Order: sequence, then C-alpha cells, then structure tokens
Amino acid sequence: MPLLLITSCASIEKHNHQITKLHSVDELHKDVDVAYRKLQKLHPQLYLYTPKKELDAKFLALKSSITKPMTTYAFYEKLAPVVVEVRQGHAGISVPTKKYTRKENKAFNKLKNEWSYLRFENVEDAVLVKNTLGEDSTMVGSRVVKLGDDSIDDLLKRYKTYFSSDGYNTTFHNKYAAQKLARYYYQDKGRLDSLEVTFSKNDSLYTKVFRRIPRDSTRFPKQKKDSLKDKKPIKKTKEERKLASKKLKKKLENYRKYGYSYSEKNNNRNLDFIGEDSTVAYMKIRSFSRGDYEAFYEEAFKKIDSAKTKDLIIDLRDNGGGRLVEIHDLFSYLAKEEFKFVEEGEVNTRYPIIKSYMSRNKTAYGAAYKSLFVPFVFFKEVFKARKKNGKLVYKFKETKVAEPKENNYKGNVYVLINGRSFSASSVFSNVVKARKRGVIVGEETGGAYNSTVAGQTKLVRLPNSKLMLYFGLMVLETPYKSKVEGYGVKPDVTITPTLEDRKNNCDPELEWILDAINK
Repeated sequence: MPLLLITSCASIEKHNHQITKLHSVDELHKDVDVAYRKLQKLHPQLYLYTPKKELDAKFLALKSSITKPMTTYAFYEKLAPVVVEVRQGHAGISVPTKKYTRKENKAFNKLKNEWSYLRFENVEDAVLVKNTLGEDSTMVGSRVVKLGDDSIDDLLKRYKTYFSSDGYNTTFHNKYAAQKLARYYYQDKGRLDSLEVTFSKNDSLYTKVFRRIPRDSTRFPKQKKDSLKDKKPIKKTKEERKLASKKLKKKLENYRKYGYSYSEKNNNRNLDFIGEDSTVAYMKIRSFSRGDYEAFYEEAFKKIDSAKTKDLIIDLRDNGGGRLVEIHDLFSYLAKEEFKFVEEGEVNTRYPIIKSYMSRNKTAYGAAYKSLFVPFVFFKEVFKARKKNGKLVYKFKETKVAEPKENNYKGNVYVLINGRSFSASSVFSNVVKARKRGVIVGEETGGAYNSTVAGQTKLVRLPNSKLMLYFGLMVLETPYKSKVEGYGVKPDVTITPTLEDRKNNCDPELEWILDAINK
C-alpha cells in the first residue's frame, strides 16, 4: 500500500508538471502535426465546410505563430480556434486539469461550491441566471455583468472561439457559451476558493461572493432543534418495512426510466398534460442519452392514447443530443407509415467502434484489459462497413425501412427547438420537418440539417501538451436534404424569447403553440 501511494503521488506530480511547464517550440509543433494528421486520417468530412487548401493554411499559420515555449493552456488557446475551423460541432479540444492527491480530494469533497448551483441561459446576448437548483431563487432572472474583474462580454467572446457548431450556424454559440460558462471560467482560472460576481436586476447592480463552504452548511439560518427528534425512532413492523422497501424500489425504477439527474435535480424525460381540460400532452426531453427510454416512451404513449390526446408538444430546447437508437424509437411512435430514418454513414475506418473504444484508455493497464474484448467488437463490426459509390459507408440498424409502432400517435405534433438543440435533436427535427409530421417552433438548431459527424468519438491525447483532441467518426444524415449546406433545421414558426419575456416569466414559444391549439 505505501508503494502504491508513492507511485500515485509521483504520477500526479508528473502530470501536473507536464501541463504547467513550458513546452518547447518543437514539442508544440509536433502536437499540431499529430492533431492534423489524425483528423486527416479518420475524420470522414474534414473539408466539408472549410476547403483543404484553406485548412492546410490555417494549421501551417498556427505552427508559424508558435515561436516561443508555452504552457499547455496557452497552447490550447491557440490550437482550439484552429480545430474549430473544421466547423463540426463534435470536433474540438479539451484541456487536462490539475490532479490532486486522495487526501486533497477528500478535503475538497467535504466542501460545495456555491457558484455551482447556478445555471445560465443567453437571451438577447445577455447571460441570465436561469435556475439555482432550489438554493436562492431570488437570483433567477439576474443578468451576469462581471466575473471577478472580467466583463462577461469579453469572456464570452473568447470562449466562443473554443468550440464550433455544425457548419455556418450561429445560434448555437451564444446558447452553449452561456450554458457552459462556469466550466470555461474554471478551466481558465483554476479551482478558486471564492469568486466575486457582479449582477444586474431591475436596473440595479449588486455583487455576490460565492465560496466553497461545508456541504452541510447553508445560506439560510438553521431551524431550532426539535426535541421530539431526539427520541429513538419507533421500530417498524415487518409489513411497514416491506412497504417501505417496495416504495424505494419503485422510486429507483422511476429514476432509471425518467433518467433522473442527481446533479440537476430533475428528470431527463417528463410527460405532463396541460391546458384547460389537460388535453394537450407536453413531453420535455432534456437529452437522448440517459435513462430507460424504451420504458418511458412505451408508458408515455399509452397515457397519451388513454387520454385521447389530439395535440402533442415535444420540447427539445437545450437538448444536446444522444443516442440514434432512441430518436428512432421516438419517431416510430409518431410515424403514420413505414419510414427510413437515416442513411448509411460515411466513415474513414472499417472499425469506428474499436477506434473509439480503445482511444478511451487512461492507462496501459486499461488498454490491455480492453484489448480482451476487441475480438468480440471486431466480429460485430466486420460486416457493417462496405464500399458504396467510391466511399466507405457503415450500416446502422436504423438504416432499415421501419414500421410505425402498433399504438402510434396520429394527432397533431409540435416540436420546440433552439440553438442548443444539437446532434440527435437536429436529426430528429429534420425527419419530423421533412416528413411533414409536425410544426417546428422556435429557433434554428445548432446541429446541421444535412449531416453531422458523430456516432462514435475518437479521442487523441497529444503527446507533449496532453491536450485531448476529440472528433466524430461517422456521418449521420437522413434521406432528406436541404439545398443550402451548413445550416440547422429552420423552424416553421420562428420565435425567440426576449429579456421582457424572461422578466415577465413568459415562455413565448410554448404560449404560441397553446394559443394555436386553442384557436
């Protein structure tokens, strides 16, 4: 055990030294070459939005601009904007963070960061507090003006150069930068013990200091101790214990079904009925990635059928995407006739799952362990790739023509989208719009209409800086194309919220739909 601790501490020290030291010009040039070479080898649509000649020039200019040694983070600030020029939202650079010893992490885990309970959104180029996870609701609607001494406008301008949407879309950037504000700030500044933030609300400025405080403490005064609570709890009977166990089991089943998030304190999927007679079904899907989607949709559409619902609203605003198999399953409940959901995806390797799987190793031991499963994955993949029209394509299960579900929904469908509706959300919206299966309301999606490169993600740890390059390995596209390349799914009815809407606690997109239904 002592030897293990010494080895672990040495590894942590080595990692932290590697990401904070000055890397030589030659080392950084090598990392640029490795990044571009991997993209050229494995990315199936590298030059779709930026021609090869132009992208070559950008990587060459990057190398020319590196004339002196720099740290990992300084290198990130130069490399990330160049990778962004690929204009594929699933491609980018992530920064390695400082590692801590077990003792340090144990001490940190006893604290909570007050800043971490804030959630943000961008409305009319302003960053607003959207949610406080039940902590201090008086801050909801406040506008962020400054973080420390940095103006929010300057920070967002810089942060928006570190990531990309698909193609030439611009609606994604403001939404994503606001949503990930805390992550980018701490990535930039490191782990802070306190942070002074300036807000604006009702035309008045106010400042709040957020600290790391003990997890069991609160901003609110503690209630007086109830003397009755000091009494020993009454022992439960066998029947009571059995009933409590049954309730807990049901609760955990629902957590799995609805994809409950302990950090966000909400379900990934919800179904509610709204309207005067509760005749409108409202399905909120925050992502297509967490929870037992099959059980949820089966239950949801049974309820919709029993209620004889004529109008269904599917809210995909701020849904960053997820599983192809899930959006295919959801659409099968909406389809009125047989349908083909996606085309075979272009790839640059016959084994994208293996490439993705093996690139996620953190240690040599991890790679050795995973290699035991490679033969099984190989046999799963070997028959899925083939040549078609001079390109290598990969066959998904969802490329087959499918039938609607037996209890498919036949009523009216409305889909809510915004700039943060990305990846699988854009693919799903594309199919709904192209097949005229619903009315799309809101703002252009951040994911492209014609295609997105995702499916499996390749991770490449650059040898010297230790930055992580990531990008998709498969082209996902539906049979339905737009003549205009590089933009998202455009809504049938364009509505974007305003600061006045948020001040009045209004949801203009949802209200438009409800008004249209009532009329």
